[in-house]
Amino acid sequence: MTNDQAAHQAAVETVRELIKGIEIAMLTTVTKEGLVSRPMKTQEVEFDGDLWFLTKEDTDKYRQLRDNPNVNVAYAGKSYVSIRGKGELVEDRAKIKELWNPAYAKLLNTTSDDPQLALIKVRAEAAEYWETGNWTKMMKRMFSQFTGAASEAEVNKTVTLV
Repeated sequence: MTNDQAAHQAAVETVRELIKGIEIAMLTTVTKEGLVSRPMKTQEVEFDGDLWFLTKEDTDKYRQLRDNPNVNVAYAGKSYVSIRGKGELVEDRAKIKELWNPAYAKLLNTTSDDPQLALIKVRAEAAEYWETGNWTKMMKRMFSQFTGAASEAEVNKTVTLV
């Protein structure tokens, strides 16, 4: 494994751990007027650089992604994570059935056989995160900001995922 491959794998694993267990993310798409965000249920698939969401074809987000694939996905929980990437509309009936959860019947008011269902696959390009659970790191970082001294405590970091 090369250094680049090892760094990539470490970045993916870090993001995987930070978003693990956070069920709802804010998906931001681009419109003609600007940006719009909405809550989306993240699929229970282990993060490998891609994120999956279910939607219907007759939605604004579907049309927005068709026009402009640039997206951001934000998670707030034990940490804050902002993932920038490209959204791809995927119409894969087998994958929809694989990811289907009975909760979607109520959320989307449909069944897994609905021909209007589509998947949004977000190919993550980069992630920025803030670790909130490490009190010691946060305090060291704040102290260094007040004193102007250098600190090795990284509360905020950006990693490349492509």
